[in-house]
Amino acid sequence: MDVRPMPMPDFRCIAIYRLPIYDMIQSFRCSDTAELFAGRCVPRFGNIRAVAERKLRLLQSASTLEFPRSPPGNRLQLLAGDRKGRYSIRINEQWRICFIWTHDGPAAVEIIDYH
Repeated sequence: MDVRPMPMPDFRCIAIYRLPIYDMIQSFRCSDTAELFAGRCVPRFGNIRAVAERKLRLLQSASTLEFPRSPPGNRLQLLAGDRKGRYSIRINEQWRICFIWTHDGPAAVEIIDYH
């Protein structure tokens, strides 16, 4: 009879966290932004797709306006001029995600070429 030792079980540490998931984005102002958020490929956002998706997910989970302030690289700012009353967070030097903050969360979300 061939007796082989039983392999030792592989004990690994598993950390389980309970994180609240919010669906905060109320509406999109731009259909291309909505398409990108839904996971579809939008050619005009090709070179910024990964960062834009990450920032949209951040905005989707923002239960307060303070949430998108972190990390500081987002550069959350209240806009002026023809975009008065809207906020923006930076994707890169050229692109921004603009939105209106309502008591229910961000609305009229769009990705714009800021320059």
